[in-house]
Order: sequence, then C-alpha cells, then structure tokens
Amino acid sequence: MDLKELKVEVFSLGPLQTNAYLVSLPGVNKGIVIDPGMNPQPLLKRVKDMEIEAILLTHAHFDHIGGVEQLRKQKGCPVYVHDAESDWLTNPKRNGSANWPELGGPIVAEPAEYALDEGQQLKVLDGVVFRVFHTPGHSPGSVSFLYGQHLFSGDVLFKLSVGRTDLTGGSERELLESIHGKLFELPDDTIVYPGHGPRTTIGFERENNPYV
Repeated sequence: MDLKELKVEVFSLGPLQTNAYLVSLPGVNKGIVIDPGMNPQPLLKRVKDMEIEAILLTHAHFDHIGGVEQLRKQKGCPVYVHDAESDWLTNPKRNGSANWPELGGPIVAEPAEYALDEGQQLKVLDGVVFRVFHTPGHSPGSVSFLYGQHLFSGDVLFKLSVGRTDLTGGSERELLESIHGKLFELPDDTIVYPGHGPRTTIGFERENNPYV
C-alpha cells in the first residue's frame, strides 16, 4: 500500500521548549496536533484557519498538555490519551504542574474524549493510520505514534538521550524495555520526532545513544 506523504511542522513551546507537532497532508487544510504544550500562541496562530481533527498526547506531563484546552476550545477537536494517565489532565499533582509553580502554576484540562492503547490503529486525515505503541518508562501511559517512517516518541527517546524516569510512575527498566523491545525493532531509517530537541533516526540512536 502506498503511504501518503506527511507534512510535519514543529513548534517549540513553553519554558521547557516542548515540541508540539502539527501533522497534515500537503495541500490539505486540516491536520492533527501532537502534544500542544504551554504558551501555545504560535501553534494557535498557525492553525487559526485549519480544521484540526484531533489532539494526540504522547503522555500527560504538564509541559505537553499546557495548550490542550485552548486548542480544544478553539478547534472543537477531541483529545486522545492512554488510560494509565486518564486522570492526569484534571490533576495538577499527577501531571506535575503543581510541583513546579515557578514554571506557570497548576495546569488543568478536561478529561480526554478517547483512550489510546497498545496496537491501536488510529485513522485520521482521510486514511492516514497511526499505529500506537504503549512505551512506558518515562511515565506509565507514555505512547509513541508511527506512520510509515515517521515516529513521534514523546519523552521516551531523544537524540543521544532518553526520557527521565524519576517522576511519578517512571521506571528505568520499563523505559529500556520500551526502547529495545519496540522502538529499536523499527527500521534504521525511521525518523524520530521527540518531545524535546532535534529529530533523529532509529538507526542513529541504536548505534550512538549512550543511554541504551
């Protein structure tokens, strides 16, 4: 089956420079947003005249959900998150925003409309199907999204680094299992779009990442 070409735009948002991704098809004025973070004004401006079908969350830490309510209200789109973090959107202690008041104060969003789970086939954008991987370790409900050679890894895998495991529900053992057992099973040329920092590839990380 021929895969549709994706257009991926990145917005580095908030005090932690969290990557929010606007994913669309070239020439089509609609898209999905992955992880709308804090201070989302640049993203909101970009999508002002677009249809946004869905907000997909790789996980529900505060720096990845800070723009959820503004975007959801502006575009009328549903939110997807893994069930293990279903209550994190509504709970500042769970999502971490209550622990770092200096970064902007408590963040609260309404519950997600839909749950994500391992192996789910998520159909968006007129036939683009994202495969959902449950990749815990950084957080219990962390997921990664794959379409073709595009992998959105959240805070599981970064260029030459991995996600921290010292926050609520984190586990170094689970993180390494997620990376080796799922992400590193993907082809070398798979492009990794992480939650922070520049993009990379599975092959580069397999060969060079000092943490795995």
